[in-house]
Amino acid sequence: MARERVILHSDLNCFYASVEVLEHPQLQGKPVAVCGSTENRHGIVLAKSQEAKAKGVKTAEVNWQALEKCPDLICVPPDFRKYLRYSQEVRALYRKFSPDIEPFGMDENWLDLGLLAGGMEEGEEIAQEIRQAVKQEIGLTVSIGVSFTKVFAKLGSDMKKPDAVTVIGRDDFREKVWPLPVGELLYVGPRTQRKLSKVGIHTIGDLARADIRWIHKRLGKNGLQLHRFANGKDLSRVMPYHYIAPIKSVGHGTTCVKDLDTSDEAWPVLLLLSQDIGRRLRDSALVCGGVQLTVKDCDFVVQQYQMPLCYHSQSPLEIAKAAYQLLLNRHLWDKPVRALTVRAINLQSQELPGQLDFFEDDERHQKQSRVDKAVYQLQKKFGDTSILPASLMLDGNVATDGCDLVIMPGIMYA
Repeated sequence: MARERVILHSDLNCFYASVEVLEHPQLQGKPVAVCGSTENRHGIVLAKSQEAKAKGVKTAEVNWQALEKCPDLICVPPDFRKYLRYSQEVRALYRKFSPDIEPFGMDENWLDLGLLAGGMEEGEEIAQEIRQAVKQEIGLTVSIGVSFTKVFAKLGSDMKKPDAVTVIGRDDFREKVWPLPVGELLYVGPRTQRKLSKVGIHTIGDLARADIRWIHKRLGKNGLQLHRFANGKDLSRVMPYHYIAPIKSVGHGTTCVKDLDTSDEAWPVLLLLSQDIGRRLRDSALVCGGVQLTVKDCDFVVQQYQMPLCYHSQSPLEIAKAAYQLLLNRHLWDKPVRALTVRAINLQSQELPGQLDFFEDDERHQKQSRVDKAVYQLQKKFGDTSILPASLMLDGNVATDGCDLVIMPGIMYA
């Protein structure tokens, strides 16, 4: 029998909420959600227990909406150090089964079992062994997908929850995968799904059977990759455990305390988000060459805009100004704004020479850089909120104790 490549994708069930229930047994059997501040509307649900899910509570919805659905919902503040500790314990257990482990967030991992003589059947046995070990040794449950590609393994881990194993093989992936909505395929986001839907592609099978030249014409290289994924031709490897992908962008987003009606109302929010982005760019010795702004309105419709900077920068003020210009000049403001995300893009090392725009005031730029460096050093010494722009301290649209979601693509948890 020929050996077959076997990949697992593990997904810890309701991870944050499960950790809280594990550490606080009195929460067992009750609807629990790990979420941000319940005092301000900007708090959102980060994770929910199976009991909360059964009552309609959804991840990423704001707290008051979750409480409307489930009045007896128990809201627990997040403790990311604790979650990271459990994540590391689970990953240490996985290393007993494979040295090739690729994290996908705190709660998800790919494991490459290599070429197994027993193929998918042997892979399923190992997955069941891992599932039992996680439950018995750590106290958490995990769903595991077993397949011959990373993309299909992830799809498998989503098919049965909680505490289950699903196998997707070469002989049955068309029956199991192709009927699924195309939005369930990894890397098909809402915008791509809408594009595909407009041309009659609603399922993964529709995408797989579409003419490849037609897909390339409409979606470019990304479309070609998705077409390969849908046909089980994903050859991407599971990256080694200590591999750290290069940082491609640094972003920060928040749901605002109240809906915003104008760009001026949004300015303090953009400024606050940019403080964190600038600080993390300096931490990583990076500068950005562009800014991307994501806007979600009160009907949860999302729009995204981006623009290049005149010069590479890590200045919070310059990043905020660019985001403000995008909001002022590109956004239609036909609905109040509920949430904003700012992202620094086109990153490069701060050691590389930057090119100033011919018309830019170099002296002003250098002066701002000195101010930013001084502020950064004070914050490193006395804390992130030890020094902030005065406008942030006086504005009611922002919460200066931090935002619920911080996104830094490329970071892997060791």
